[in-house]
Amino acid sequence: MKAHPRKIPKAKPLIVNRISTIHLALIVLMLGSALGLGACRKKPVGAGGWTLDNNQRARLADYKGKVVVLDFYATWCEPCRAETPRLVELQRQYAEQGLQVIGLNVGGEDDRDQVPSYAKEFGIQYPLAFPDDDLADTYLTDNQNIPQSFVFDRNGNLVKRFVGYSQSSGVELDRVVKASLITGPQ
Repeated sequence: MKAHPRKIPKAKPLIVNRISTIHLALIVLMLGSALGLGACRKKPVGAGGWTLDNNQRARLADYKGKVVVLDFYATWCEPCRAETPRLVELQRQYAEQGLQVIGLNVGGEDDRDQVPSYAKEFGIQYPLAFPDDDLADTYLTDNQNIPQSFVFDRNGNLVKRFVGYSQSSGVELDRVVKASLITGPQ
């Protein structure tokens, strides 16, 4: 039996191979840039600030020396509502040891008017404020679910991020806050 000669496909013109190489290089460059920009968006912890209900401005650096819990919430968010009593209790229990809880409302323009009644409903004694867009973007850029709480040590370093709320995350929040209060400034 005679073997059939194989037909060898003609090589594509060199120009097509160069174009493919250029396309591949551009795709790699674009992906690298996208990943790099994502990393650059993680702004320094002190970036951005918030406006308190009396129109005063504040930022994380203003609380150096305190353990800070920044809590992003909305009044209409059920998990946020479940988390709030724990935050109220943490603030009550540990304020004298240097804890400062700060509630940052990200519920939208319509939610702003609800904040005073929310504070009254839960007996909130810690500051409630409205974050600058760049602060919210810094912390919520990769996950917009709420509530989200960020615990910072007395030097303003992020200790732990909590996304969502459950009994177990509440217990872990307590543990992280207590440990941060014990550690003290470094």
